[in-house]
Amino acid sequence: MSLLMQSAIFLGAAVVAVPISRRLGLGSVLGYLAAGAAIGPWGFGLISDVENILHFAEFGVVLLLFVIGLELQPSRLWTMRRPVFGLGGLQVTVTAIVIAGAAWSFGLEWRVALVAGLALSLSSTAFALQLLAEKGQLTMRHGRTAFSILLFQDIAVIPVLALVPLMSMNDTGAVDPMGALIAVGQVAAIIAAVIVVGRFALRHVFRLVARSGINEVFTACALLTVIGTALIMEGAGLSMALGAFLAGVLLADSEFRHALEADIEPFKGLLLGLFFIAVGMSVNFGLLVTELWLVLALVLGLTALKFAVLYGLGVMSGHSARSGVYLAISLSQGGEFAFVILTIAVAAAVIPGSLSELLILVVTFSMALTPVLYLLWEAILAARKADATDRPYEMPVDEENKVIIAGFGRYGQIVGRVLQARKIAFTALEADSQQVDFVAKYGNKVYYGDAGRIELLRAAGADKAAIFVLAVDDADTSVRIARTVTENFPDLRIFARARNRQHAYRLMDVGVTRIWRETFHSSLETAHHALISLGFSESEAEHTVQTFRDHDEARLVEQHGVQDPATVAAQSREWARELEEILAQDKKDEGAG
Repeated sequence: MSLLMQSAIFLGAAVVAVPISRRLGLGSVLGYLAAGAAIGPWGFGLISDVENILHFAEFGVVLLLFVIGLELQPSRLWTMRRPVFGLGGLQVTVTAIVIAGAAWSFGLEWRVALVAGLALSLSSTAFALQLLAEKGQLTMRHGRTAFSILLFQDIAVIPVLALVPLMSMNDTGAVDPMGALIAVGQVAAIIAAVIVVGRFALRHVFRLVARSGINEVFTACALLTVIGTALIMEGAGLSMALGAFLAGVLLADSEFRHALEADIEPFKGLLLGLFFIAVGMSVNFGLLVTELWLVLALVLGLTALKFAVLYGLGVMSGHSARSGVYLAISLSQGGEFAFVILTIAVAAAVIPGSLSELLILVVTFSMALTPVLYLLWEAILAARKADATDRPYEMPVDEENKVIIAGFGRYGQIVGRVLQARKIAFTALEADSQQVDFVAKYGNKVYYGDAGRIELLRAAGADKAAIFVLAVDDADTSVRIARTVTENFPDLRIFARARNRQHAYRLMDVGVTRIWRETFHSSLETAHHALISLGFSESEAEHTVQTFRDHDEARLVEQHGVQDPATVAAQSREWARELEEILAQDKKDEGAG
């Protein structure tokens, strides 16, 4: 069968199965698995070369790990350290130990039991987050806790993927201590080399590519980065996903993070869907005939165990009983990374293929059980009075930036500096890579990318932001971005800059009502209204803007005649700190009074 014909079959199966699965409330992951089962050897038999397809489709998981790495900013992890490393670490550790202990007590060799415990301790990130999002519960307390636990699980996958190949037995059936020690040393050296080279080379490469202004080349560079690091790790006998994850982490704090995420997302979605289809094709449904009761017992046992652990952790961390049940149900299933870990374990001869087939079937059916449990729990709640103590979780202000600034030229920088003076975090997007490099010299953090791209806006958190400052210089680009935002994020308030009256009219035509025309004083006015919208009083906002105006005008005179760029940059950073201190002292004086 030709590659084109196979592609048509894959796409057709996904187009049919995934919408039906989501309509039934079962999520897209189960839809992909069902599509694979239908076209695979146990279904209509349209595709038979399952092993090669599964090997190719694993690149979808590689891209997923790259995106996860991009999102793991150290500052964000530090803010969420307690729920991530506390609850997440406890959940994985306790669940893995209990499952491994139970498997070992039933006669499985310790390596096999440990791999099974680690694989089954993980939940489905794609499945759980989608389910919570569809229910509108991601911002509730159990939703935020579930996200934190899943984040730890995603991080924990990396050492597990590195550990599994090292557990491979030698010809005598025992682990060679010296060989294992040498292997660990080689792994550490390779990882260190990738980190050092990537840290100092990747950003410079992306800056050069971005200056070309060709989006296709930038996308190609992003894919080359993922593929290159993945191949390096695979050549060293490690997981390709580990290399992609490292590449993502190395770029997590770069100005290209959002642009990379937007470019990789379509490829990740398609290939991850193909991976799930391939897993569905490889599921051995014959076990339902020969081992039906064992499969059912393992599915129920896995779900009950994870439910008990998660409910206990939820109540221990202060969740109400209702919230604890929601948390436990949402993460009670096996996860997609179990498929990856089991596949690698079979390839490394750590576990037998027959056991892997059984566990894959168990994970698949545990996923199918989760939405059923959700529906049952909601039916029970419908018969009860809602628990008034379970209010929506209030998102910490330092976790999600409430302001997005599109265009970080002279106008956007003034708005950003006023917000910065009040220590209000914002996300700045700039399509000119040279401008990104320039403002970075002055201590500003700006992300490279076209704010008119819907993928980039989603990656920057436009669906969670409160204010969108449209400070783009070019009128045509400004109107295009405004149209994209108003059509896709109607609740996001736009504060727009207009170069002239005609530009303002065009912005009004696409629904923008808050418009300020050029430049310094109008940008201060924009910042003034932004502060009020963020909860500052009229007097506080006016005082902040007036203090900034006086401070900036004085500095303008003082800096006149200074030619050295390094001196200008140093003075700007010092004056920014000075302004923060002035406003902080003013607030203390007000409090004392």
